[in-house]
Amino acid sequence: MEHALSPATLTELRRPRPYPAVSVLTPTHRREPDNAQDPVRLRNVVAEAKKQLEADPSVTRERRLDLVEQLDRALAEIDLTHAEDGLAIFAAPGEHQVWSLARTVPERVVLSDTFLTRNLVAAQASERPFWVLSVSADRIALWNGGVDRVVEEHSGGFPLTRSLEDPDAERQERVGNLPSSFRDEQTRHFLRDADTAVSAVLRKHPRRLYVTGETAALSLLDEIGTVTKEAAHIPHGGLAHGTPDAVWQAVRPLISAEEKKDVDAVAQELESARSRKAFAAGVDEVWQSAGEGRVQLLAVEENFRVTVRDDGGDHLVPAESGDLDAREDIVDEIVEQCLETGAEVRFVPDGSLGDAKGIAGVLRY
Repeated sequence: MEHALSPATLTELRRPRPYPAVSVLTPTHRREPDNAQDPVRLRNVVAEAKKQLEADPSVTRERRLDLVEQLDRALAEIDLTHAEDGLAIFAAPGEHQVWSLARTVPERVVLSDTFLTRNLVAAQASERPFWVLSVSADRIALWNGGVDRVVEEHSGGFPLTRSLEDPDAERQERVGNLPSSFRDEQTRHFLRDADTAVSAVLRKHPRRLYVTGETAALSLLDEIGTVTKEAAHIPHGGLAHGTPDAVWQAVRPLISAEEKKDVDAVAQELESARSRKAFAAGVDEVWQSAGEGRVQLLAVEENFRVTVRDDGGDHLVPAESGDLDAREDIVDEIVEQCLETGAEVRFVPDGSLGDAKGIAGVLRY
């Protein structure tokens, strides 16, 4: 299952496909007992997709069989023991993808000439992804971090490894000339290579970077590093060979502190915007401003969801899930629209926005 949504990947997902490109969305659950319903719900929504393909007269038998095969392959790839808050299955003739999302989605099936990507975009924005680089003298690991987890990254040349066996070490030890692990030239090159490699990763996937390692390793990066020198340093050795949970526990306090600081900064920006009449609040007002490209900063409470319908194109009005023309993921639509027009999107804890009713924006004009 896919997790990381890069700009290049998003562009490829949005590429028009021969009709029908099938998008299947379903909420999932991380923990018991709620996750007991996930397997049945997943099978049912995939069955609904097949039913819609069968009923669509514009879909040829050959194409329908291809898409059913792609859906079955996608279903076989899904491991719900590692489920997050939502799943997206995309299928088109000759291809399929499965995305695990750290944000809930409405259950739906869409047949179109493009995949439905707005829920992926909103999930990526809410996840606040980060990188962790764990440094040791013989191994350097890169970890991909999200809402409550890290997983080891196996791309961009990572992990970097080398042998510490030195055939000349015994002679150097006898004459008292054996350098420490982080003072010899080979180690300097090793860490410099890691700095170069993670720089390339950050160019493709820019996000906050944390570096863990022994104090001596972090001091060396202060001396020779570029992006690693500017990253947040956490003096904790052993994590280059550690478990994902050990890495997560090491970085979690710093992440929590920085998230609180970020939330306070968002609150100050919103208050300043309110005082200068550059403020929008509530789903209807923010939706209109987003459509005009006026939103500079969008703030959304993490679990804010609302179902609406478009009242003649000028306003949104409350609706019930399942109503005709109901838009169950209007918040994700707003998030995607704001990102498309260059706005900064920040998700904040529930209740943080007070009388703004779950969503607010700082306007450009």
